[in-house]
Amino acid sequence: MDIVVKGRKTEVPERFRKHVAEKLKLDKIQKLDAKVISLDVEVSKEPNPRQADRCERVEITLRSRGPVIRAEAAASDPYAALDLAAEKLEARLRKQHDKRHTRRGVRRLTAAEVPDHVPGAATLNGNGGLVPEEESDGVPTKKIGSLEVKGEGPLVVREKTHVASPMSLDQALYEMELVGHDFYLFVDSETKQPSVVYRRHAYDYGVIHLSTDQMVAEAQAADAGGTLRG
Repeated sequence: MDIVVKGRKTEVPERFRKHVAEKLKLDKIQKLDAKVISLDVEVSKEPNPRQADRCERVEITLRSRGPVIRAEAAASDPYAALDLAAEKLEARLRKQHDKRHTRRGVRRLTAAEVPDHVPGAATLNGNGGLVPEEESDGVPTKKIGSLEVKGEGPLVVREKTHVASPMSLDQALYEMELVGHDFYLFVDSETKQPSVVYRRHAYDYGVIHLSTDQMVAEAQAADAGGTLRG
């Protein structure tokens, strides 16, 4: 496997190409991910003079049989940007490597152990059959549509709240692949909008952005207020 170094609207000197080969040790990368297919390094330059301290940008893209891993960084010179991007790439590779090995080392639970380790799991009786909810804790359940309601209600929907830092679309795709889900909820760092990336077909992805129409929201609020007053 070779490292492909290319410039986007900028020339890449031979000295920098040699530095890339010295910085990105292929044997070290392959120890963390033995299924690496290609490693691309792209250099670009920000023409805006106000961005002088971040004018040089380096993006590293690693493709393997698993998820695509990207790391990018910006600095005042391409060598510093490469060093920062290489550190990010190694950290993400180690995270994925450790997660992969942790999964392999986890012992499978027996059916009897599942309720003790998994909240909300079904309870089994001595014959391996399901124990009805009213038998397990004395509270009957009823079915409303496709949902099960415990007791007389009210209907409770399980909720989770996560603290999320704004991130780019590429980072959201990486996080989705890393956790192995078919979708990932995030706040877009460019638009500041709640967004969702999702898997479509193979390595084809889609993204949905949520935007609040202020005029529609005010009209709905006014209608609701009029209904209450009437």
